[in-house]
Amino acid sequence: MAFKPVALASASMFALMLSGAAHAQDAATVAPQDEAADIVVTGVRASIVGALNVRKQSTQIVDSIVSEDVGKLPDNNVIEALQRVTGVQVTNRTGGEAAGISIRGLTDALTTLNGRNIFTGTGQAFALQDISANLVNRVDVYKTRSADQIETGLAGQVDVQTRRPFDFDGFAISGLARGIYNEQADTYNPNVALLISDRWETGIGDIGILVNGSYTRTKYRDQTVTAGALVPFAAEAGNGFSRLERIFPGPDNVNWQPGLDRGLPTAAGSTLNINGAEVPYVLSRDAVFSSDLYGKRERPSFNVALQWAPNSSSVYTAEVYYAGFRGETFNSLQFSFVDWWGNPGSIETYDGTNIVKSRTGVADVYGFNSGDFNKSKTDSFVYALNGKWDLGDRGKIVGDLAYQTSKTQSSFIAMRTDRVASSIDVDFNAAGGIPSYHFSDDSLLNDPSLWNVVQLYDNANRDKGSAITGTLDGYYTWDEGFIRQVKAGIRIDQRKASNYVRTQDRGAPLVATTLAGLGEGATFTNKDFYQGRADVPTSWTLANGYWLHDNADTVRGLYGLPTSEQLSLQKTFDIDESTIAMYAQVDGEVSIFGRPLKLQAGARYVTVDTDYNFFDRYNNGAHTGVSSGSDRWLPSFTARYEIFDNLRLRFNYGETLRRPNFGDINPNYNLTGDLTNVGYGSGSAGTANLAPTHSKNIDVALEWYFERNSAITLTAFRRKIDGLVVPLTVMEYIPNNGIEAGATDYFAITRPVNASNGVLKGLELGLTYFPSYLPGPLNGLGFVGSVTVLDSKQNIPLTNSAGEVTGQATSSFFGVSDLSYNATLAYDNGPIGARLSYIWRKEFLANNEARLFANPIGVWRNPEKSLDLQLTWNVNDRLGVTFDAVNLTKSKQQTYYKFEDVGGPDQFNLGTTLLSRTFALGVRYTFK
Repeated sequence: MAFKPVALASASMFALMLSGAAHAQDAATVAPQDEAADIVVTGVRASIVGALNVRKQSTQIVDSIVSEDVGKLPDNNVIEALQRVTGVQVTNRTGGEAAGISIRGLTDALTTLNGRNIFTGTGQAFALQDISANLVNRVDVYKTRSADQIETGLAGQVDVQTRRPFDFDGFAISGLARGIYNEQADTYNPNVALLISDRWETGIGDIGILVNGSYTRTKYRDQTVTAGALVPFAAEAGNGFSRLERIFPGPDNVNWQPGLDRGLPTAAGSTLNINGAEVPYVLSRDAVFSSDLYGKRERPSFNVALQWAPNSSSVYTAEVYYAGFRGETFNSLQFSFVDWWGNPGSIETYDGTNIVKSRTGVADVYGFNSGDFNKSKTDSFVYALNGKWDLGDRGKIVGDLAYQTSKTQSSFIAMRTDRVASSIDVDFNAAGGIPSYHFSDDSLLNDPSLWNVVQLYDNANRDKGSAITGTLDGYYTWDEGFIRQVKAGIRIDQRKASNYVRTQDRGAPLVATTLAGLGEGATFTNKDFYQGRADVPTSWTLANGYWLHDNADTVRGLYGLPTSEQLSLQKTFDIDESTIAMYAQVDGEVSIFGRPLKLQAGARYVTVDTDYNFFDRYNNGAHTGVSSGSDRWLPSFTARYEIFDNLRLRFNYGETLRRPNFGDINPNYNLTGDLTNVGYGSGSAGTANLAPTHSKNIDVALEWYFERNSAITLTAFRRKIDGLVVPLTVMEYIPNNGIEAGATDYFAITRPVNASNGVLKGLELGLTYFPSYLPGPLNGLGFVGSVTVLDSKQNIPLTNSAGEVTGQATSSFFGVSDLSYNATLAYDNGPIGARLSYIWRKEFLANNEARLFANPIGVWRNPEKSLDLQLTWNVNDRLGVTFDAVNLTKSKQQTYYKFEDVGGPDQFNLGTTLLSRTFALGVRYTFK
């Protein structure tokens, strides 16, 4: 679809003048400015040069994103802004935006707001995609850690800094109105923000107030075609099997156990020993399916800050930050099995293998459609008081008290309808990893009278989290001698978290009916599915998810289920955790060969006491109480040597922790019935005694600032990680579970366990280059780019079907691409600013699939990429116009099966999701 004009979005000039100790958090991590002169640049160049100077002046290794001007971070959210940072890999680009990051391949970054740890619900981290880029002044990504920083997050720390009124000399106002066109959903989406700030000199000192608000809405559409899992079929009639009869696991078939790491052998002529006979088999997909997901999300957010400086030696700040999320998704799922052996049709295998590429004329195939509707809501508040008091000219005391709450709620309702189709033809990989399939008459997919109403799934969830945190830090400095600064502090944190759930499902309504019998508004028919980019049905009819949500009690009545007045959520856990951390840190300086060597050494002591209460919802809410405690010393050391004025060498050693997510220590089951006829269901549960993961980190960096606005940085790093959490699957007998859809008492339960150790090492190469010698219109042309090379290795326990550990395998870390890079061509001259950015990352192991089938269990992602464009025209010093385009090349997100040397994107392709292009226009006004 061609780009349609829209109205809106941003830009203006920004004068950036860096100075040391501009912010209380900076005092802990940024060395005093020692440059000969301040750097004053504007626009796009200001953002890039500002980020470069943050790293140059910091004691730690830190890379940043700096706003071009008030509220002008040129992206939709914080995660999209971070994709151009060295060592940061962005993923999960569905839904019209990037929604996940890893730092050097690790995903558990500590998330802080103005230096304060923040979280969402019962999680340990905050959903960074919920932070509007409009509210952000700067984002710092810390690769190394010092003793004065919070100890958690193996990946590093992402600190988001908002603006305060004392950032301005007086009155300031900035507003933006921006419209984003989502091509795949064919929707226009608003993005608006307003900042107002002022300060006054009064009889009681300087007083300032700032109010900053933002609202964004996105309507999106994700379209996915998937080839199902691999299972064995008898290659020929005999030994008690019909031709192409599906071979189910069972007690007589010791060679076919679901969930084998590498799956079953794929050589042509492979056999299974069943009842003493060698049975030749082929591996074919059990199904094909298409998902057409319609989504909407809204993100209201604001921050308010009040500052008071009664004199020149003290500043008090009171602030509140709010981030909200409102989301709904309607997934239109069309699913067909391709495994019936009553009239199995013909097959084609890949040369030299027993893997089926295509099946033709498979008759009497069972299929279902499912209308799945999910609605979610998040409200997160942070309230904080901060005081800073100077100790003469040499020191400072900083006190901070923060209280935060975060509440998430979600509800889900889904209705399935089924039928038996005359026949289906399938090519499981028609081209580029995308299946092709058609029924004998695709038009019957849109006849509601042919679809029988069957299962209903109805559940809800609520998470609540809160924390009150107090910190007190102080430091004192000297200009001469070996010791230049002594710093110490304490942090006390009281965290609470709880979870509530309800589930109910039914296998069929009380009175049999078809989709047509549900009445007006109950059906939904999609159209133009996959937009001609695959040879699959483009339309089907199913239960309308919006109708299901709006008429939930009516629907429940059809199944004889309790209605909303009778429903309540049941608590599954509550947790109370106390953390005390204390640290001491010393900065020193000596001269070696006439050049300064700056040293920083410290230690952080952390003690954690946790009380857990778990409630078994499959056993009348039976209560289990557990208490645990731990403490640890975490040393750190940093050296920064000025080889020359423009060449410096850094070394850092530090230790960090990853605390378990509260959901990972909740032993309550989440169960799914036997929906694929393998003989048992699946599920997950937490592990109550899950321990923290510990990492010992070494970083060495060489940085050459070869021009005023240019630098090359090379960093080598190594992480030795003990107690990595990996999934372990065990077969369990769970009676009285209440499951009707796929009813069973046996489940393959996957739990997280501290059963792995690993090493992650790599290199980062970064380049920022704004040449000073380019003539005329080329002046202001520059390049920013980075390459990250990673090598990861961890041991993974091998288990049998009973969950017993039988050996060890070696695997890459989940989510780690061995190679990634980003390249940005930037231009800033006069009123014009521009960025053209390309992001690429190599294939990576995303997750392990539930152990139910005969394919390799690893789910890998194909290489991911995005080409983005940003243009700014500053009409004058106050008014700017912007244009943005994301994913210009219309890249896709693809997955495939692989474990070690088995699998790959061609014969083991899985799903392909179309990623939307977005275009945005906007205007911005700034006065300060």
